[in-house]
Amino acid sequence: MIYTKNYIEMRENMSQNETEKEFILQKKSPDDKVIALAGNPNVGKSTVFNALTGLKQHTGNWSGKTIANAQGYCVYRDQRYLFVDIPGCYSLMAHSTEEEVARDFICFSHPDAVVVVCDATCLERNMTLVLQILEVEPKTVVCVNLMDEAKKKGLKLDLTLLQQRLGVPVIGISARSKTGLDQIFNGLQIIWEKDSQSITTIHIDYEKEVEELISAIETILIEEFPDLVNTRWLSLRLLDAEPEFLASIFRNLCENSRNKEKEISIFNKVEKEVAQRKLTIPQIQDSIAYTNGQKASELLDGVVIGLEREYNWKDRYFDWIFTSKWLGFPIMFLLLLGIFWITMIGANYPSEILAKGLFFLEDRLEECFLWIGLPNLFVEALVHGIYRVVAWVVSVMLPPMAIFFPLFTILEDFGYLPRVAFNLDRCFHCCKACGKQALTMMMDVGNL
Repeated sequence: MIYTKNYIEMRENMSQNETEKEFILQKKSPDDKVIALAGNPNVGKSTVFNALTGLKQHTGNWSGKTIANAQGYCVYRDQRYLFVDIPGCYSLMAHSTEEEVARDFICFSHPDAVVVVCDATCLERNMTLVLQILEVEPKTVVCVNLMDEAKKKGLKLDLTLLQQRLGVPVIGISARSKTGLDQIFNGLQIIWEKDSQSITTIHIDYEKEVEELISAIETILIEEFPDLVNTRWLSLRLLDAEPEFLASIFRNLCENSRNKEKEISIFNKVEKEVAQRKLTIPQIQDSIAYTNGQKASELLDGVVIGLEREYNWKDRYFDWIFTSKWLGFPIMFLLLLGIFWITMIGANYPSEILAKGLFFLEDRLEECFLWIGLPNLFVEALVHGIYRVVAWVVSVMLPPMAIFFPLFTILEDFGYLPRVAFNLDRCFHCCKACGKQALTMMMDVGNL
């Protein structure tokens, strides 16, 4: 009874006083087109957003850095566009707050279109999210960024072939140099010229048992909600059995069914269908994930051509070292311990210099204030009170921060932090968390 059990526990744990957070679109006119910018972390999604809107949105690839949607306007050929930069995520199956924000906006906020930004240098890794978004929103444009980087690595991409296979516009751009951005609007116009029902996107055929389950669940949903659109997508999400997502589905798609008994009745019917086929939820989830992975590989067969053999051998070599079973953890502990040691020991010297300079200035300020005739009460309050406290804080806190955060940034730029998150994911999963939260934990330790 995994559906009913998980869902009941989630409902009971929800605060009775909790108010649902509603994301408000700041449209200036009813004719404004709302475009969601989605994509994996570090694919240049926010660079695209800034280039289109002229804003300075900054994002990072650690958990908690960006957990809200940024909005910006753009006018192209007399049409106003409201672009929404949602947090980066690898999948619509959310495991963190930022992924939940991205998932709920794409699935339930009904944008006029979705632009999925992908990385041209590792396109296959981005295809899982692309396929999931196409299941729920056919009005999608696939925007392949970093085409200049792909060229440097000796990669050639046949985007026309990929467009034929996906059934939606696929364009190549280089956001940093603002090359090809106009093609985004051309792609949007192409999908808007078609009716949603007439857009034929790629269809994923799952294993026979899973397809039978999907058909059975669709029948159940049609009986309960005759007006519900995209029952296949909802059936797949019910098979995922993720309780928070199930709650979001019924809250956003089935508002007329905010009836606990009715929802549980649906789950019981789904469980009955699953039990009849002698399948377990993990088996179904693994089958769906495997099929998506296989489909992503098939899609890119002949699309990505490496002009230079083993163009990414360095990345694979570093992956083998930093995430290996025997070397991953020792290297991680030694490297992070070295950074913390450098931060603590190295900060002593600039801290001492700062303290001497600031407290030398304290004496001079006191003499100056007494010389101009300020009462001792004001001198004590200003110099010994406010200034001395600030001087202590600056001399003690500034040097460690000035050392730790640049070192932490270097690790991020070299791609080591995602490998740390990968190494620690299983450990943090035991605490109902994910590996990415190790990064915020390290930053908190650095602040201490």
